Amino acid sequence: SRRDPRGHIRMTTVLGAATRAACAFTTQRASRASARRVIPRAASLRDAQPRGPIASLPRQRRRGDLAVAGGKGPGGGAFGDAEELMKKYGDAALATGEFIGAKSGMKPAGRRARASAKSDEGNGVFLLLLINVALFVADQWLHVGFVKSLYLNHMHPRWWQFVTSIFCHANWAHLSSNIFFLYVFGKIVEEEEGAFGVWFSYLFTGIGAGLASYIMLPKAAGGLLGVGAAATVSLGASGAVFGLFAIGVLTKVRADFRKLLEAVILGQFVVERFLSEARMAAAAGGIGAGGVNHVAHLAGALVGVALIWTLQKLLPPE
Repeated sequence: SRRDPRGHIRMTTVLGAATRAACAFTTQRASRASARRVIPRAASLRDAQPRGPIASLPRQRRRGDLAVAGGKGPGGGAFGDAEELMKKYGDAALATGEFIGAKSGMKPAGRRARASAKSDEGNGVFLLLLINVALFVADQWLHVGFVKSLYLNHMHPRWWQFVTSIFCHANWAHLSSNIFFLYVFGKIVEEEEGAFGVWFSYLFTGIGAGLASYIMLPKAAGGLLGVGAAATVSLGASGAVFGLFAIGVLTKVRADFRKLLEAVILGQFVVERFLSEARMAAAAGGIGAGGVNHVAHLAGALVGVALIWTLQKLLPPE
């Protein structure tokens, strides 16, 4: 067949136009897709005006007002609203953090550490009460035999009985009155001198009362507490309690109106008890009805006074 050069030219022209149209269509679609992803550049973020519901929000809530790293927010600080929140809730957050730390065993510091230490007051007295009650239960209710060997035997004393006897009691009435006054005046002493102070005061005055009764009481007065017919025994915390009577009052005597008022209120009770014990000791010759060791009571109070006087002379004033 014969080739028509004009037809060839027309076919080439059609193919070229189709190619150009396809390229133009592809370019247009690509431009539209990129236009959906590109945000027109504004002079600053604040100049970009959002559309829709965001535009009605307060200015400080718009995205243009958000602080970026190294910049400053509307509050003038590096984090804007965060600084205001810390000013408002910082103390509460600190207290919460310290509470969690304390519960997890972390040691608080500063003023809060002192407050925490103050909340621990009473542990010294609590332990003294626990030992007294435990030995009473073992002796009087469970009838554990070795407890009676802890009594102070005036005929054949052992050195450790001067310590152990001040934690033992003959009956419930004996224990009840002693632990009541031990709690009241022991708390007063511990408030002023701490747990070590109340323990040292209890032991020192209790041992002193036992020594005084061992020296002064007649050996012939045996069997009063039902332990043997030929030996006098002493037991009970009352000598130490009378020592805490005196120490609790004397530690309150200072140049402070509130402390002096407390000393007067406590002192009038202690003086009345001391004079009553002195009258009964004089009438009974040291031992009263029911086996009450008045000598130990008086000696405990006097040892307490001597202890405070000695410490005031030896220790420098606060």
